[in-house]
Amino acid sequence: MNYFSSNFKLGILGGGQLGKMLLNDTRKFDIYTSVLDASNDAPCKIASNEFHLGDLMDYNTVYNFGKHVDVLTIEIENVNVDALEALEKEGIKVHPGSKTLRTIQNKAKQKLFYTDNNLPTAPFSRFAYTSEIKDAIDNGGLKLPFVWKSAQFGYDGTGVKIVKTIDDLDGLPNVECIAETLVPFKNELSVIVARSASGETTTFPVVEMEFHPEANQVEYVICPARIPETVAKKAEQVALETSKAFNHVGLLAVEMFQTKDDAILINEVAPRPHNSGHHTIESSYTSQFEQHLRAILGLPLGRTASKLGGVMVNLVGAEGYTGNVVYQNIEAILKMEGVTPHIYGKKQTRPFRKMGHVTIVNADLSEARRIAEEVKNTIKVISE
Repeated sequence: MNYFSSNFKLGILGGGQLGKMLLNDTRKFDIYTSVLDASNDAPCKIASNEFHLGDLMDYNTVYNFGKHVDVLTIEIENVNVDALEALEKEGIKVHPGSKTLRTIQNKAKQKLFYTDNNLPTAPFSRFAYTSEIKDAIDNGGLKLPFVWKSAQFGYDGTGVKIVKTIDDLDGLPNVECIAETLVPFKNELSVIVARSASGETTTFPVVEMEFHPEANQVEYVICPARIPETVAKKAEQVALETSKAFNHVGLLAVEMFQTKDDAILINEVAPRPHNSGHHTIESSYTSQFEQHLRAILGLPLGRTASKLGGVMVNLVGAEGYTGNVVYQNIEAILKMEGVTPHIYGKKQTRPFRKMGHVTIVNADLSEARRIAEEVKNTIKVISE
Protein backbone atom coordinates (compact mmCIF):
# COMPACT_ATOMS: atom_id res chain seq x y z
CA MET A 1 0.00 0.00 0.00
CA ASN A 2 1.18 3.54 -0.70
CA TYR A 3 1.03 5.51 2.55
CA PHE A 4 2.84 8.63 1.33
CA SER A 5 1.07 11.54 -0.42
CA SER A 6 -1.84 9.21 -1.10
CA ASN A 7 -5.49 8.54 -0.19
CA PHE A 8 -4.42 6.37 2.75
CA LYS A 9 -5.90 7.60 6.05
CA LEU A 10 -4.40 6.96 9.51
CA GLY A 11 -6.83 7.33 12.43
CA ILE A 12 -5.57 8.30 15.89
CA LEU A 13 -7.73 7.93 19.01
CA GLY A 14 -6.67 10.68 21.41
CA GLY A 15 -5.44 14.17 20.66
CA GLY A 16 -2.99 14.84 23.48
CA GLN A 17 0.75 15.52 23.45
CA LEU A 18 1.67 11.98 22.34
CA GLY A 19 -0.54 12.39 19.29
CA LYS A 20 0.92 15.84 18.62
CA MET A 21 4.47 14.41 18.58
CA LEU A 22 3.31 11.50 16.40
CA LEU A 23 1.90 14.06 13.94
CA ASN A 24 5.36 15.63 13.53
CA ASP A 25 6.33 12.40 11.79
CA THR A 26 3.12 11.95 9.80
CA ARG A 27 3.76 15.47 8.49
CA LYS A 28 7.35 14.52 7.67
CA PHE A 29 6.14 11.53 5.63
CA ASP A 30 2.99 13.29 4.30
CA ILE A 31 0.68 10.63 5.75
CA TYR A 32 -2.95 11.84 5.98
CA THR A 33 -4.30 11.80 9.56
CA SER A 34 -7.68 11.91 11.24
CA VAL A 35 -7.82 12.50 15.02
CA LEU A 36 -10.63 11.96 17.54
CA ASP A 37 -10.56 13.71 20.93
CA ALA A 38 -13.09 14.96 23.48
CA SER A 39 -11.50 18.40 23.85
CA ASN A 40 -11.72 21.24 21.38
CA ASP A 41 -8.39 22.49 22.78
CA ALA A 42 -6.56 19.19 22.13
CA PRO A 43 -2.87 19.69 21.20
CA CYS A 44 -3.44 17.59 18.03
CA LYS A 45 -6.07 19.88 16.59
CA ILE A 46 -3.68 22.18 14.71
CA ALA A 47 -1.49 19.46 13.21
CA SER A 48 -3.93 16.77 12.00
CA ASN A 49 -5.53 16.80 8.54
CA GLU A 50 -8.96 16.14 10.09
CA PHE A 51 -10.02 16.71 13.70
CA HIS A 52 -13.20 15.16 15.13
CA LEU A 53 -14.71 16.03 18.50
CA GLY A 54 -16.08 13.07 20.47
CA ASP A 55 -15.96 10.81 23.52
CA LEU A 56 -13.27 8.10 23.23
CA MET A 57 -15.26 5.84 25.59
CA ASP A 58 -18.48 6.03 23.55
CA TYR A 59 -19.06 2.95 21.36
CA ASN A 60 -20.83 4.67 18.45
CA THR A 61 -18.42 7.60 18.33
CA VAL A 62 -15.33 5.37 18.14
CA TYR A 63 -16.97 2.89 15.76
CA ASN A 64 -18.15 5.57 13.31
CA PHE A 65 -14.78 7.33 13.43
CA GLY A 66 -12.89 4.06 12.81
CA LYS A 67 -15.04 3.08 9.82
CA HIS A 68 -13.56 5.95 7.80
CA VAL A 69 -9.85 5.19 8.27
CA ASP A 70 -7.51 2.49 6.89
CA VAL A 71 -5.41 1.90 10.01
CA LEU A 72 -6.43 2.92 13.54
CA THR A 73 -3.99 3.54 16.41
CA ILE A 74 -4.17 5.13 19.87
CA GLU A 75 -2.26 7.63 21.95
CA ILE A 76 -4.21 6.82 25.14
CA GLU A 77 -5.49 3.47 26.46
CA ASN A 78 -8.86 4.67 27.74
CA VAL A 79 -10.88 4.04 24.59
CA ASN A 80 -13.96 1.93 23.82
CA VAL A 81 -12.54 -1.56 23.19
CA ASP A 82 -15.86 -3.09 22.06
CA ALA A 83 -15.91 -0.62 19.15
CA LEU A 84 -12.34 -1.58 18.23
CA GLU A 85 -13.27 -5.27 18.26
CA ALA A 86 -16.22 -4.60 15.92
CA LEU A 87 -13.95 -2.63 13.55
CA GLU A 88 -11.39 -5.46 13.49
CA LYS A 89 -14.15 -7.91 12.47
CA GLU A 90 -14.96 -5.57 9.57
CA GLY A 91 -11.37 -5.64 8.34
CA ILE A 92 -10.06 -2.33 9.75
CA LYS A 93 -6.47 -2.71 10.95
CA VAL A 94 -6.33 -1.71 14.63
CA HIS A 95 -2.89 -1.46 16.31
CA PRO A 96 -2.65 -2.18 19.21
CA GLY A 97 -5.45 -4.72 18.92
CA SER A 98 -8.59 -4.82 21.05
CA LYS A 99 -7.46 -8.00 22.83
CA THR A 100 -4.20 -6.37 23.98
CA LEU A 101 -6.00 -3.20 25.09
CA ARG A 102 -8.66 -5.14 27.01
CA THR A 103 -5.92 -6.81 29.06
CA ILE A 104 -3.81 -3.69 29.59
CA GLN A 105 -6.75 -1.39 30.53
CA ASN A 106 -7.35 -3.44 33.68
CA LYS A 107 -4.37 -3.75 36.05
CA ALA A 108 -5.70 -6.98 37.59
CA LYS A 109 -6.03 -8.62 34.15
CA GLN A 110 -2.62 -7.22 33.20
CA LYS A 111 -0.97 -8.81 36.26
CA LEU A 112 -2.72 -12.15 35.64
CA PHE A 113 -1.44 -12.03 32.05
CA TYR A 114 2.16 -11.85 33.32
CA THR A 115 1.73 -14.81 35.65
CA ASP A 116 -0.08 -16.84 32.95
CA ASN A 117 2.78 -16.17 30.51
CA ASN A 118 5.61 -16.78 33.02
CA LEU A 119 6.71 -13.15 32.83
CA PRO A 120 8.41 -11.86 36.01
CA THR A 121 6.27 -9.54 38.16
CA ALA A 122 5.79 -8.77 41.88
CA PRO A 123 3.35 -11.05 43.79
CA PHE A 124 -0.16 -9.61 44.13
CA SER A 125 -3.69 -10.24 45.36
CA ARG A 126 -6.80 -9.25 43.45
CA PHE A 127 -9.90 -7.74 45.12
CA ALA A 128 -13.35 -6.94 43.72
CA TYR A 129 -13.56 -4.02 46.18
CA THR A 130 -11.04 -2.09 48.30
CA SER A 131 -13.25 -2.77 51.35
CA GLU A 132 -12.28 -6.49 51.18
CA ILE A 133 -8.62 -5.68 51.91
CA LYS A 134 -9.09 -5.11 55.67
CA ASP A 135 -10.53 -8.63 56.07
CA ALA A 136 -7.58 -10.09 54.15
CA ILE A 137 -5.15 -8.32 56.50
CA ASP A 138 -7.11 -9.46 59.61
CA ASN A 139 -7.14 -13.06 58.35
CA GLY A 140 -3.39 -13.01 57.67
CA GLY A 141 -3.93 -13.40 53.92
CA LEU A 142 -2.23 -10.09 53.21
CA LYS A 143 0.74 -8.45 54.89
CA LEU A 144 1.59 -4.76 55.22
CA PRO A 145 3.18 -2.83 53.57
CA PHE A 146 1.87 -3.20 50.00
CA VAL A 147 1.01 -1.09 46.97
CA TRP A 148 -2.70 -0.52 46.34
CA LYS A 149 -3.59 -0.02 42.67
CA SER A 150 -7.01 0.70 41.21
CA ALA A 151 -7.68 -1.88 38.45
CA GLN A 152 -9.17 0.68 36.05
CA PHE A 153 -8.14 4.15 34.88
CA GLY A 154 -5.07 4.78 36.99
CA TYR A 155 -2.23 6.82 35.43
CA ASP A 156 0.65 9.11 36.46
CA GLY A 157 0.36 8.46 40.15
CA THR A 158 -3.45 8.49 40.32
CA GLY A 159 -5.01 5.22 41.39
CA VAL A 160 -1.81 4.13 43.18
CA LYS A 161 -0.99 4.32 46.90
CA ILE A 162 1.61 2.73 49.16
CA VAL A 163 -0.26 1.28 52.15
CA LYS A 164 1.93 1.05 55.26
CA THR A 165 -0.81 1.05 57.93
CA ILE A 166 -4.52 0.13 57.99
CA ASP A 167 -5.32 3.87 58.20
CA ASP A 168 -3.74 4.40 54.76
CA LEU A 169 -6.76 2.56 53.27
CA ASP A 170 -9.11 5.32 54.49
CA GLY A 171 -10.34 7.54 51.69
CA LEU A 172 -9.38 5.15 48.88
CA PRO A 173 -12.17 4.53 46.35
CA ASN A 174 -14.09 1.27 46.89
CA VAL A 175 -13.28 -0.24 43.49
CA GLU A 176 -11.77 -3.33 41.89
CA CYS A 177 -8.08 -3.25 42.78
CA ILE A 178 -4.89 -5.17 43.42
CA ALA A 179 -2.58 -5.24 46.41
CA GLU A 180 0.96 -5.76 45.22
CA THR A 181 3.98 -6.74 47.32
CA LEU A 182 6.16 -3.68 47.91
CA VAL A 183 9.36 -4.41 45.98
CA PRO A 184 12.61 -3.06 47.44
CA PHE A 185 14.24 -1.89 44.21
CA LYS A 186 17.44 -0.14 43.17
CA ASN A 187 16.09 1.37 39.97
CA GLU A 188 12.95 1.89 37.94
CA LEU A 189 13.76 1.06 34.33
CA SER A 190 11.88 1.19 31.05
CA VAL A 191 12.42 -0.48 27.69
CA ILE A 192 10.45 0.48 24.60
CA VAL A 193 9.94 -2.38 22.15
CA ALA A 194 8.78 -1.88 18.58
CA ARG A 195 7.13 -4.83 16.88
CA SER A 196 5.85 -4.61 13.33
CA ALA A 197 2.94 -6.42 11.72
CA SER A 198 5.50 -8.72 10.05
CA GLY A 199 6.99 -9.70 13.45
CA GLU A 200 10.20 -7.63 13.13
CA THR A 201 11.28 -6.33 16.56
CA THR A 202 13.71 -3.76 17.93
CA THR A 203 14.30 -2.28 21.39
CA PHE A 204 15.44 1.19 22.34
CA PRO A 205 18.27 1.36 24.92
CA VAL A 206 17.19 0.82 28.56
CA VAL A 207 16.38 4.06 30.41
CA GLU A 208 16.24 4.74 34.13
CA MET A 209 13.60 6.94 35.71
CA GLU A 210 14.03 9.24 38.67
CA PHE A 211 10.74 10.04 40.41
CA HIS A 212 9.36 13.09 42.19
CA PRO A 213 8.91 12.01 45.84
CA GLU A 214 5.46 13.63 46.33
CA ALA A 215 3.76 13.57 42.93
CA ASN A 216 4.70 9.98 41.99
CA GLN A 217 5.59 11.37 38.55
CA VAL A 218 8.83 10.90 36.64
CA GLU A 219 11.19 13.89 37.07
CA TYR A 220 14.10 12.69 34.94
CA VAL A 221 14.48 10.00 32.29
CA ILE A 222 18.12 9.05 31.70
CA CYS A 223 19.37 7.23 28.61
CA PRO A 224 21.29 4.98 28.68
CA ALA A 225 20.46 3.70 32.18
CA ARG A 226 23.50 3.71 34.49
CA ILE A 227 23.35 -0.05 35.10
CA PRO A 228 25.60 -3.05 34.32
CA GLU A 229 25.40 -4.46 30.78
CA THR A 230 24.15 -7.81 32.14
CA VAL A 231 21.15 -6.11 33.79
CA ALA A 232 20.41 -4.09 30.63
CA LYS A 233 20.42 -7.28 28.53
CA LYS A 234 18.04 -8.96 30.99
CA ALA A 235 15.67 -5.97 30.88
CA GLU A 236 15.67 -5.95 27.07
CA GLN A 237 14.96 -9.69 27.00
CA VAL A 238 11.99 -9.35 29.39
CA ALA A 239 10.60 -6.51 27.24
CA LEU A 240 10.90 -8.57 24.05
CA GLU A 241 9.21 -11.59 25.67
CA THR A 242 6.38 -9.33 26.94
CA SER A 243 5.76 -7.84 23.49
CA LYS A 244 5.75 -11.33 21.96
CA ALA A 245 3.31 -12.67 24.59
CA PHE A 246 0.86 -9.85 23.75
CA ASN A 247 1.42 -10.48 20.02
CA HIS A 248 1.67 -6.72 20.01
CA VAL A 249 1.98 -4.47 16.94
CA GLY A 250 3.36 -0.96 17.49
CA LEU A 251 5.29 0.34 20.47
CA LEU A 252 5.14 -1.27 23.89
CA ALA A 253 6.77 0.56 26.80
CA VAL A 254 7.65 -1.95 29.53
CA GLU A 255 8.26 -0.34 32.92
CA MET A 256 10.26 -2.51 35.31
CA PHE A 257 11.91 -2.70 38.71
CA GLN A 258 15.57 -3.67 39.10
CA THR A 259 15.55 -5.38 42.50
CA LYS A 260 18.34 -5.29 45.10
CA ASP A 261 19.69 -8.59 43.71
CA ASP A 262 19.41 -7.43 40.07
CA ALA A 263 16.28 -9.39 39.17
CA ILE A 264 13.93 -7.69 36.69
CA LEU A 265 10.21 -7.46 37.52
CA ILE A 266 7.56 -5.94 35.24
CA ASN A 267 5.66 -3.09 36.87
CA GLU A 268 3.28 -2.22 34.03
CA VAL A 269 3.15 -1.61 30.30
CA ALA A 270 1.81 1.02 27.90
CA PRO A 271 0.95 -0.02 24.31
CA ARG A 272 1.86 3.30 22.67
CA PRO A 273 4.57 5.98 22.60
CA HIS A 274 5.57 6.72 26.18
CA ASN A 275 7.03 9.44 28.39
CA SER A 276 10.17 7.33 28.87
CA GLY A 277 10.87 7.56 25.11
CA HIS A 278 10.51 11.31 24.54
CA HIS A 279 14.29 11.81 24.63
CA THR A 280 14.55 9.75 21.40
CA ILE A 281 13.36 12.74 19.32
CA GLU A 282 16.75 14.39 19.92
CA SER A 283 19.00 11.55 21.11
CA SER A 284 18.21 8.61 18.76
CA TYR A 285 18.62 7.84 15.07
CA THR A 286 14.90 7.03 14.96
CA SER A 287 12.43 8.64 17.37
CA GLN A 288 9.88 6.46 19.19
CA PHE A 289 7.11 8.24 17.26
CA GLU A 290 8.57 7.48 13.84
CA GLN A 291 9.18 3.90 14.99
CA HIS A 292 5.53 3.52 16.06
CA LEU A 293 4.42 4.61 12.58
CA ARG A 294 6.87 2.25 10.90
CA ALA A 295 5.65 -0.65 13.09
CA ILE A 296 1.88 -0.16 12.66
CA LEU A 297 2.24 0.35 8.89
CA GLY A 298 4.46 -2.72 8.45
CA LEU A 299 7.40 -0.60 7.19
CA PRO A 300 11.05 -1.56 7.95
CA LEU A 301 11.92 -0.56 11.53
CA GLY A 302 14.50 2.20 12.05
CA ARG A 303 17.81 2.14 13.90
CA THR A 304 17.27 2.59 17.65
CA ALA A 305 20.83 3.37 18.82
CA SER A 306 21.46 6.68 20.58
CA LYS A 307 23.56 9.36 18.91
CA LEU A 308 24.28 10.99 22.29
CA GLY A 309 23.45 10.59 25.96
CA GLY A 310 19.99 11.98 26.65
CA VAL A 311 18.16 13.19 29.75
CA MET A 312 14.54 14.29 29.74
CA VAL A 313 12.89 16.59 32.29
CA ASN A 314 9.10 16.70 32.54
CA LEU A 315 7.59 20.18 32.67
CA VAL A 316 4.65 20.02 35.05
CA GLY A 317 2.45 22.74 36.46
CA ALA A 318 3.94 24.30 39.60
CA GLU A 319 2.05 23.90 42.88
CA GLY A 320 -0.19 26.83 43.74
CA TYR A 321 -0.80 27.88 40.12
CA THR A 322 -4.00 27.27 38.12
CA GLY A 323 -5.06 29.18 35.02
CA ASN A 324 -3.57 30.54 31.79
CA VAL A 325 -0.08 29.11 31.50
CA VAL A 326 3.18 31.12 31.57
CA TYR A 327 6.59 29.50 31.00
CA GLN A 328 8.93 31.50 33.26
CA ASN A 329 12.66 31.68 32.34
CA ILE A 330 12.28 29.69 29.11
CA GLU A 331 14.79 32.03 27.41
CA ALA A 332 17.37 31.15 30.08
CA ILE A 333 17.18 27.41 29.35
CA LEU A 334 17.33 28.05 25.58
CA LYS A 335 20.81 29.51 26.15
CA MET A 336 22.03 26.22 27.68
CA GLU A 337 23.95 23.71 25.59
CA GLY A 338 22.04 20.80 24.02
CA VAL A 339 18.66 21.88 25.46
CA THR A 340 15.41 21.47 23.48
CA PRO A 341 12.05 22.38 25.07
CA HIS A 342 8.82 20.78 23.83
CA ILE A 343 5.68 22.74 24.76
CA TYR A 344 2.55 20.61 24.40
CA GLY A 345 0.09 23.40 23.67
CA LYS A 346 -2.14 23.09 26.74
CA LYS A 347 -3.34 26.61 27.49
CA GLN A 348 -4.42 25.89 31.11
CA THR A 349 -1.99 24.83 33.83
CA ARG A 350 -2.73 23.22 37.20
CA PRO A 351 -0.46 21.61 39.82
CA PHE A 352 1.47 18.60 38.43
CA ARG A 353 -0.29 18.68 35.03
CA LYS A 354 2.11 17.60 32.25
CA MET A 355 2.63 20.72 30.14
CA GLY A 356 5.78 19.85 28.23
CA HIS A 357 9.24 18.33 28.49
CA VAL A 358 12.83 19.36 27.92
CA THR A 359 15.49 17.10 26.42
CA ILE A 360 19.18 17.60 27.14
CA VAL A 361 21.70 15.82 24.91
CA ASN A 362 25.43 15.58 25.56
CA ALA A 363 28.25 13.15 24.70
CA ASP A 364 28.88 13.04 28.48
CA LEU A 365 25.80 11.62 30.27
CA SER A 366 26.78 13.01 33.68
CA GLU A 367 27.05 16.49 32.13
CA ALA A 368 23.60 16.03 30.53
CA ARG A 369 22.22 15.09 33.97
CA ARG A 370 23.85 18.16 35.56
CA ILE A 371 22.34 20.49 32.91
CA ALA A 372 18.97 18.74 33.38
CA GLU A 373 18.98 19.70 37.05
CA GLU A 374 19.83 23.29 36.12
CA VAL A 375 16.90 23.26 33.64
CA LYS A 376 14.59 21.84 36.32
CA ASN A 377 15.59 24.57 38.79
CA THR A 378 15.35 27.38 36.21
CA ILE A 379 12.13 26.96 34.22
CA LYS A 380 8.83 27.28 36.04
CA VAL A 381 5.33 26.50 34.74
CA ILE A 382 3.08 29.09 36.40
CA SER A 383 -0.09 31.04 35.56
CA GLU A 384 -0.83 34.68 34.78
